[in-house]
Amino acid sequence: MTRFLARKPQLVLVDELAHTNTPGSRHIKRYQDIEEILEAGIDVYTTLNIQHLESLIDVVAQITGAKVRETVPDRVLDEVNEIELIDLPPEELLNRLKEGKVYVPEQARQAIDKFFRKGNLTALRELSMRRAAERIDDQMLAYMETQAIPGPWPAGEHLLVCISPGSLNERLVRTARRLADELNAEWQAIFVETLNKPTSARTA
Repeated sequence: MTRFLARKPQLVLVDELAHTNTPGSRHIKRYQDIEEILEAGIDVYTTLNIQHLESLIDVVAQITGAKVRETVPDRVLDEVNEIELIDLPPEELLNRLKEGKVYVPEQARQAIDKFFRKGNLTALRELSMRRAAERIDDQMLAYMETQAIPGPWPAGEHLLVCISPGSLNERLVRTARRLADELNAEWQAIFVETLNKPTSARTA
């Protein structure tokens, strides 16, 4: 990485943003590589499948029956300058899988039988469109604000999610994040910890 940064290219192409690097790499995750490259003043083009966005993994698991383990924090997507939606109809993607253009034949067959069914692909396609539309809305509102253009402004909703030591905490936080994005609202998570120990009483 040090030698690479010293060359100071203008643009770097990084495929599969959500993937984990090989053991012994400078960073654990690929998006961490990209963050360092950007800090060096180098532009980056990368790719991301919608199922790898952290706040959506519960929704994706419900759709596909599989929990995605390679994820990217939503803040990474929020910080990019531009999103380009690559909208590939499910039939075309299935054909590419069958032709061996995405995975090797055996891996492609497993993908078609399990994760990449037509219904799953249709639902994931809709998620991608919704997320891209939310980003366009944010850009439009930001432009209206900078240009002092009057218009209907959001009411300023705010979400608060209360978490406990239970096992559903991560899912609650991801759901709150997703709802906040849909509502264009700020959100916070709160956890209250007390030092008082519970007391018990006996009756005779």
